[in-house]
Amino acid sequence: SKPVCISFFCGMQKKIFLRMLMTMWIWVPFTHNGKSEKIVCVCVCVCVVCLPQYKGMANLHIFEDWCGTSISQLQKNLHYPLYPHTRTTVKKLAVSPGWTNYGFRIFGYIHPYTDGDFLFAVASDDNSEFWLSEDENPDNLKLRAYVGKTGREWTAPGEYGKYASQISDLIPLQKNNKYFFELIHKQNDQGTDHVEVAVSIGSGFSIIDSKFISLYTSECVCVCVCVCVCVLFWDVVAEMSGARLQGVLPDCIYNPSYIIKGYPLIRYQGLQFVHLTYVYPNDYTRLTHMESDNKCFYRGNPYYLERYGFSNYIQLDLPENEEIVIKYKGTANNEKEKEIQDNAIHIEEAEDGRDEEDSWVNQGFSEEEDYDLLNRAVFDVEVKWSQTFQAKPLDLHALRSDWIDLKCNVSGNLLLEESEALSVVEAFMKKLNRKFPRQFSLERIVNIEKKPDYNRGSRYLLELDLQEASGRHLRLVQYIYVKRTEDRGFHKKQKAQDAELKLCNPYSFYWNPTATVHFIVPVKNQAHWVQQFISDMEEMYRTTGDQNFNVIITDYESTDMNIEQALQNSYLPRYQYLKLSGNFERSAGLQAGIDLISDDHSIVFLCDLHINFPPGFIDTVRKHCVERHMAFAPIVMRLNCGATPLEPDGYWEVNGFGLLGIYKSDLDSIGGMNTKEFTDRWGGEDWELLDRILQGGLEVERLYLRNFFHHFHSKRGMWNRQMLRNT
Repeated sequence: SKPVCISFFCGMQKKIFLRMLMTMWIWVPFTHNGKSEKIVCVCVCVCVVCLPQYKGMANLHIFEDWCGTSISQLQKNLHYPLYPHTRTTVKKLAVSPGWTNYGFRIFGYIHPYTDGDFLFAVASDDNSEFWLSEDENPDNLKLRAYVGKTGREWTAPGEYGKYASQISDLIPLQKNNKYFFELIHKQNDQGTDHVEVAVSIGSGFSIIDSKFISLYTSECVCVCVCVCVCVLFWDVVAEMSGARLQGVLPDCIYNPSYIIKGYPLIRYQGLQFVHLTYVYPNDYTRLTHMESDNKCFYRGNPYYLERYGFSNYIQLDLPENEEIVIKYKGTANNEKEKEIQDNAIHIEEAEDGRDEEDSWVNQGFSEEEDYDLLNRAVFDVEVKWSQTFQAKPLDLHALRSDWIDLKCNVSGNLLLEESEALSVVEAFMKKLNRKFPRQFSLERIVNIEKKPDYNRGSRYLLELDLQEASGRHLRLVQYIYVKRTEDRGFHKKQKAQDAELKLCNPYSFYWNPTATVHFIVPVKNQAHWVQQFISDMEEMYRTTGDQNFNVIITDYESTDMNIEQALQNSYLPRYQYLKLSGNFERSAGLQAGIDLISDDHSIVFLCDLHINFPPGFIDTVRKHCVERHMAFAPIVMRLNCGATPLEPDGYWEVNGFGLLGIYKSDLDSIGGMNTKEFTDRWGGEDWELLDRILQGGLEVERLYLRNFFHHFHSKRGMWNRQMLRNT
């Protein structure tokens, strides 16, 4: 079913007006007569602004820490346009902050000093746009002048004639009216940042100053109004309960050989005992767009050549007694070969360090070279355009192991062989149908994860879509264990395609689909990120309807927003707020949040403020946290400056374990956060915690997650940093 759409109109009066800031859908799930229903709320946040006008100033909204030079790149910013880093004012339309990697909006009203036809001009470094309405209504804005669209255009201060787009057409304005305007500017990390708007009514251009501008809004507190209706939904897929699966597989003791309980680790040695998990089908977590920077697969680095070697090649189709081999890129001699040898053609990397003049010469534009052509015989190499070749199938994943390669940040999850995945599923379905004859059929393999233990067996997580004989759809999510067969050698891998797989239920190793997940975030003075985090949590709630999570924010006396009020105004199903004093301490802030949790059998997720979560993240945490057995440390993708979740560009944070899910009882048993050593410093507290988790007898699940991003940000205004005033 589709949710009912509601719209309503708010009247306007002469002395007040309502400015819409955002519209939000709120889904509040409940059950009625055995069916799933949700209350759907449309919430409109409005800002009440009281006149008279505020003359002599215009509104300035600043968006920091954002790379790029074009307006389109600014508009991709997560906070644009509603949540600027800073809200302030300017007294003229000529601004030069002397800063890098930012964008801003200046908006308000222009008050003409006379009736007439005006020309407007804009200059900037880098791109900018000047918009002007036909009247005081922002809905009637039109683009009048601009500097560039691609990000490569810029001007010097006061240079209004570099591009034709910089000067507007003649615009008729009247003295007794006001006209809404917006000036948008984007600056990168180079050049002299500036933007200015000038006006002319017959003579030269002059910058618009305070006498002719006024504020659009006084940035007063916004109020939210909600209208709710009830909408009926039918669940498409229901989860198969663990009770129904009892007796399908026999119980077996689960005690992997890689558990190191009580093993004396030196500081940060635990990294060596965390292994990756194999997945099926391919989740495409490999960052192919980054492989020009990090050659984890196409290994030209001696480190990888020595470790793995490389013997892949393609063989040309030739007449008998001839053989030419083209070696795979990255395995040829490092020195560029300039001669064609009799029996091999090598494909090499392009030569670095060549200046433009050399490049120009090599393109055939050298007079000296042309002169030589007239005085000596030269030969062109014949190109065999119809040459064909043979190639062996290339599986780069087969070269990898489950060890975490800290030098490779683009590789993604290990891939489980299809034959092995299908064999395990087939063996399980036989057991299921033996217990429940002709009741279930397999519709789809959603996901399979394998944690190998070559000494004793392998653990699998099966996520299968099943259909009952009645036609009802079910989602099965269960851990199973495949024992190592006795006739296999000690050092040989267990293969799931053996004749008879010994499937069993790992005793006490099961996940709780209703466990509450507590997201704990310590903060200080990060208002726009706090608001974004709350909005993201609301969106996850709206998308899933999952009420079994709790947001805990521990606040070190933030002065840039009222976080407690923001939580109260939110539509989160549960939240807790704790105000702390003193300097920011991440470990202490996390521990303070942990101490607020009364249910020891719920999950703690140690979180960060700048995270974009995939929609099913709460359930993902539940599936990979097993009380008394396993914690979960998902690998996040760090976005580069200017990248967004919709257009991601970045790398996997393979070294970080700060984003961690673990049952509170398990965290308490190992002593919680280390608040003695890691007080006013951070970095390393996640590795120290990992050491104690492993020594406590738990394993740590490590997976790359799609759409799990860490937003780019600088450290300006964070933690205990103070502002150095520019004098």
